[in-house]
This record gives sequence, C-alpha cells and structure tokens, in this order.
Amino acid sequence: MDPVTQGVLGATLPQSTAKAKTLVGATVIGGIAGMTPDLDVLIRSSTDPLLFLEFHRQFTHSLLFIPIGGLVCGWLLHWLLGRRLRLSLKQSLLFATLGYATHALLDACTTYGTLLLWPLSDQRFAWNTVSIIDPLFTLPLLVLLLFGLVRRNPRCAQLGVVWALCYLSLGALQRERAEAAGWQLAQARGHVPVRLEAKPTFANLWLWKLVYETDQHFYVDAVRVLGQPKVYPGDRLRKLEVVRDFPWLDQHSQQARDIARFHWFSNGYVAVDDQHRVVDVRYSLVPNQIKPLWGIVLNPRADADAHVAYFTERDNSPQARAAFWTLLTGQDQAPVKGMTDK
Repeated sequence: MDPVTQGVLGATLPQSTAKAKTLVGATVIGGIAGMTPDLDVLIRSSTDPLLFLEFHRQFTHSLLFIPIGGLVCGWLLHWLLGRRLRLSLKQSLLFATLGYATHALLDACTTYGTLLLWPLSDQRFAWNTVSIIDPLFTLPLLVLLLFGLVRRNPRCAQLGVVWALCYLSLGALQRERAEAAGWQLAQARGHVPVRLEAKPTFANLWLWKLVYETDQHFYVDAVRVLGQPKVYPGDRLRKLEVVRDFPWLDQHSQQARDIARFHWFSNGYVAVDDQHRVVDVRYSLVPNQIKPLWGIVLNPRADADAHVAYFTERDNSPQARAAFWTLLTGQDQAPVKGMTDK
C-alpha cells in the first residue's frame, strides 16, 4: 500500500502493546520500520527495465525476513532515535519488529502481489481485499493513532488494530460477493472461465473490477456490490500467444526472456493491445475498460541481448474520471445481458 498507510499501521501495532512511558517511542520506531520494506524500490538498473519488478515486494517482504528486517531497523533506529525516546535496545528491537511485520501482510491484502514465502516460493500472494490507496481504511487508523499519542493510552491503537482487521475482513466478504456475480455473468455468456478474480477499485470496497480468462480471451467487467450486485459491460482482449503474436521473435533472445518475466509478474494476465505491446490487463482506472497502466514494448530490430522497454500510462482525463464516478455512484447504465466468444 501507500507509504502513509504502511507507516500508520506500522505505528499502530507497536503502540497497541506499549505502556504510557514508551508509547511515543513505540509509535515513532514502529512507524518508520513499517515503511522500511519499500526501500526495495531503490533496486533498479539502467540497462534492465524489469529488474525493479522482480525485486519490489520480494526479499524485504518475505515472512522469513521479518526477524532480520526488524532487528536491523531496531538496531539502527535505537541509536538514531530510540535512546532519545528513552527506550531500551530491547524495546526498540521489539517495536521495530512489530512495525516491520505489518508491512508485507498488508501488501498481500492488495492486488499487486507479494512474495511472502521467498526464497521458498516465487508465488505472488494477492488477496485482493483492499485498494492500494484507501482513505476509508487509513484515516480512521490515523485518527486513533493520534488520539493514542495525545492521551498516552494504547487502547486507541488497540481499537485501530480491530478496525484494520474488520475493514480487511469486509473487503474479503465484498470480494467474494463480486466474484460470485462474476461467475454468474460468465455463465450467462456461456463461458466456462479458466480462472476469475475480483479486484477492488480505487479507494472503496463497493466497486470491483472483474477479470476472467477463457481459452482464448480475457474479459474485463465492473460490478458494484453496494446492495444488490450490478454488473457493467466491459471489454475483452485476446490472450498472449508469443509464437502467434510475435512470429519474428527469437525464442532464445533477451526479449523472449523478458516476456516470460513480465508474464510471471502479471500472474499470466497478459495480452497484446498493440502490434508490439504486451500489457497487464488486471489494472485500469475505469474498471470495465482495458486501458493498461503498464506493459512492455518489443522491438523487432533489437539485438538478441537487448531488453524490452517498459512503459506506464495514467489516464487521468476528465472523461476517465467521469466514467469511474458513474460506476462508483451506481448511476444508470444497462447491465450486461450476455456475450459469447467470436
């Protein structure tokens, strides 16, 4: 999630365990430690544009790395801040480890994918229960955290922990409702999906992006699950088949290996939306559209050892924002009646 939320949750858990005299120190140390795992974004390469995709949410986000990350953060933060905040080294280590531990688990609740079991597994865990930015989750946590600081009372943070668990549980419930609507939609279209996922859209738990896969296509729709589920029409795109879509590509080239890397990062939700662009169909601002936020571009004239190019796109146009708002607020739009493969 965003750094602010990671810091707030990272501070909340240690504060909930602290006594009055250590509460400020627990909040500061835990908050900083809670943001630290995202320092992996600094791992980049000027020659390999996909390197950061492999390392972000990798070893620093592994459950096995939590004790190491907590100890390193705790030791450094103790000498920088902990002594001034009247914490013992043991307390600094404890509060830092608690703060650090919240980070990967919260990231796994989003849609991006987190390598919780690295190095034992390269599976990207994405539980799809909360948007990567959600003020409805963050602001109550922040208010309770600040109240706890002012009152020097850990009960406010304890309420914050309860709030976080309840909100994420509600997200899981809403995800199940959205996916149930997605399966009904696919059945109405005469499809038997290979897999289907629902992902929360920006800053809410009632408008969801549906993505499901058939033998030939990816289908993208939106569903609003505030009250009776309402499904909105979407797009479809043919699945990537490297040999068919890029017949000129040397399968032993670096670009072919980069396609495989991007395929892993995108959990297989990849398609060609332009002659030489491979995109991640899971993300778009308007949930029933396929307007990818990122992807890779191949070059037919590149050398065998040349990497692909990586691109990002953000459609923040007034039209896109208006379309998102229409779906978010449930304004009239005819639900999908049915669709079949062509």
